[in-house]
Formats: sequence, structure tokens, C-alpha cells
Amino acid sequence: MAQPSPLMPHATATWLVDNTSLSFTQIADFCGLHILEVQAMADDLAGSKYTGRDPIHSGELTQEEIERGQADPGYALKMQRAPVEVTRTKGPRYTPVSKRQDKPDGIAWILRNHPEISDAQISKLIGTTRNTITAIRERSHWNIQNIQAKDPVTLGLCSQRELDAVVAKAAKKAGSDGEAPAPVVDSGTDREKLIAELRAERDANEKAAAEAAQEAEAAAWLEARRAAENEGDEQL
Repeated sequence: MAQPSPLMPHATATWLVDNTSLSFTQIADFCGLHILEVQAMADDLAGSKYTGRDPIHSGELTQEEIERGQADPGYALKMQRAPVEVTRTKGPRYTPVSKRQDKPDGIAWILRNHPEISDAQISKLIGTTRNTITAIRERSHWNIQNIQAKDPVTLGLCSQRELDAVVAKAAKKAGSDGEAPAPVVDSGTDREKLIAELRAERDANEKAAAEAAQEAEAAAWLEARRAAENEGDEQL
């Protein structure tokens, strides 16, 4: 099993290049980088300049481990303490740039199917702002004409478990306030509806094609009959 990389691999590699005589291969392998990246750092050719991060101070390496590597260029450095994964517990969810354009569609779907969910819950679930939610609800959003309600799970904006948890929490709160909770719409409904529509469209196309073939066959038969009748009249 491969050992984990440092928390900040490029910054750690920069520090090791500047402060040790480890080989580029040793540094690259320890930091999980390509050897050419380390070479570029050493030659000051890297496109981005990184501030060195001391792996000894962070506990990822010890001085003894570095000295062992410097004494033997073939030695593979061993991580002393794996970095603690940083988790985000507060604030809006981070959404990849490639999916940010899908947020309005996901928001519209939630507003339509789960009106019991508060703006604060939508904001945290999707990673958006209340102003955007309000604009979509009031149909004053700058791109409202192109927004189509789509399941945020299908869009990859949240997981089914996260959505179910928010729906359950919102329904429970609505019930405690004396309001009848809005019916929970199965997130698979949209997909099933789309599949049904595609099947219906396919069946309609097949039916239309069959009818067209029958009409063409009938027209050809009628034309042949007329030709035969005309030929008979000419013989007479």
C-alpha cells in the first residue's frame, strides 16, 4: 500500500530541495510528484513559486530519516506521521467549477419538489447564496429562461443521503410547527418520467414509420392497379 503524500507536497518538496541533499528521485517519491517537477523547482523554472514547508516541524519526517536518505541515494523516505485530512464543517459546500453552472437547476428542483426546505438548508446543501435562491424563487434570476428543474443528486451537487437527511429534517420541523409536511417526491421520479417519455416517443416513431410504410405500400398497389387498368383500356 502506497504511503500518503505530505499535506502540501509542492511546498514540502521546495523545502527539501533548498535544505537537504536528497536526490530528486527521493523527494519526488516522498512528495508524490514527478521528478521533472522537482527538477524545475531546483532550477527555479517552476511556473508557480512555493513557500517551503518544513516536514520536520509538521511531524511528517524526522531529521534522522532525512540523514538516512542523504547517506543512501537509493533509500526511500518513510512518512513518520500521516497528515490529518482537513474537513470542512462550516460554510457553504465547495462545488467543482464544472458543476457550478448546474446549481440553478438543482435549486429550482428543490424549490418545486420540497418547499418545506429552508433557504439556509438549500444554501448549505447546494453551496449557494440566499440571494440566488430568492432570485430563482421569484423568477428574477438573470438566466431564468434557461433554468430547468433537475434533481441535484443526478447533477452531482449532493448525495442522495444528504438530500434525504435535509428533507427529513425539514419535514420534522414543519410537523413540529403544526404544518402538514409537504409530500416527499422520490428523487427517481424525474428519471423514471424521462425514461417513460423516451419510450413513448420511440413507440410513437415506430408506429408512425409502420403507418407510413403501409401507406406507401397501399399507394404503390393503387398505382399498379391504375397502370394495369390503363393498359387494358388501351388494348381495347
